[in-house]
Amino acid sequence: MAAGVAMAADTIIGVSIPAATHGWAGGMNFHAKEAIDRLEATYPELDFVLATASDPAKQVNDIEDMMATRNIDALVVLPFESEPLTAPVKRVKDSGAWVTVIDRGLSEEGIEDLYVAGDNPGFGYTSGMFFKEMMPDGGKIVVLRGIPTTIDNERVEGFQAAIEGSGIEILGMEHGNWNRDDAFTVMQDFLSKYPEIDAVWASDDDMAIGVLGAMKEADRMDEMWVLGGAGMKEMIKRVADGDATIKANVTYPPSMSATAIEMTALNFVSNAPVSGKFVIGSVLITKENAEKFYYPDSPF
Repeated sequence: MAAGVAMAADTIIGVSIPAATHGWAGGMNFHAKEAIDRLEATYPELDFVLATASDPAKQVNDIEDMMATRNIDALVVLPFESEPLTAPVKRVKDSGAWVTVIDRGLSEEGIEDLYVAGDNPGFGYTSGMFFKEMMPDGGKIVVLRGIPTTIDNERVEGFQAAIEGSGIEILGMEHGNWNRDDAFTVMQDFLSKYPEIDAVWASDDDMAIGVLGAMKEADRMDEMWVLGGAGMKEMIKRVADGDATIKANVTYPPSMSATAIEMTALNFVSNAPVSGKFVIGSVLITKENAEKFYYPDSPF
C-alpha cells in the first residue's frame, strides 16, 4: 500500500523559458505549452509549472521561486543568457533535482543531466557553405550575431570555418540580439558605413526581417541578398517563391522545447535512459525542398 501511495505522488517539473520576445521564442512557447498539456493529460502523476521571462533577472527569480514554493523534482530551462543563469541552475542541480538545458548552454559544463539543442556549429557551417557556394569569387558581407551566448559563439565559429580561404570578407559583425528592432538599428549602421555590401548573414529570421527593413528604407534592396535561419514560415514562403533576396534558409526548430520536455518526462515515467546530449541537425532549405518545411498554421 505504501508503494502505491508513493507511485501516486506528483512529480513536479518546472519549465523556465524566455518569453515570446521574438518569433522563434513564440514558436518555442507554443510547442512547450502543447507538450505540457499533452503530458499532463497522459500522465496524471506529472505536474508542470511553466514560467516565462523577458530578462535574465526575472528568469533567476522564477527558478528560485519554483524551488522555494513548489520543491521541483526537475527543471527544464532555456537560459535567457548563459552566464547569469549558471549559478541558479546549479543550485537546482545541487538540490537533487534533474536538470535539462535547452539550446543556450550554461557557462559551466557538466551541470545538466540532459542537453537538447539544435546543431549550432552545423547551423553556422551550413550557412557559411551556402555563402561559399553563392559567392565563388568572394565578396563583401556583414554579419549579425545573436545574444551573447555559447550557441552564438558556436554558430559564428562554424560560419567562419566554412568561409575560410574563400575570399569572402566580413566587413563588420555586431550583435542584433535575435531581435528585429536591434537588427534594424545594426543594419542601418552597416549601410551607412559600407557603400558596398554583397550579402548579409543575419543568422536568424527575426533579425533578417529587421535587416530587410533597413535595406528597404535605405533603398538598397537590389544590392545584396540575406540569409536568416530557423525556418520562419514567411521566409520559407519567400524561398519557395524564388525571391532573389531570400535565396535559402537553415533549420533550427523551435519545437525543440517540446523535445526537451518530453524527454524529461520520460525520465520519470519510464525506464528509458535519457541523459546526455540530443542534437537536432540543421538542414539547408532551398527552393527545391522548401515545401517540406512550410507550415502555414505554425505561429512562427
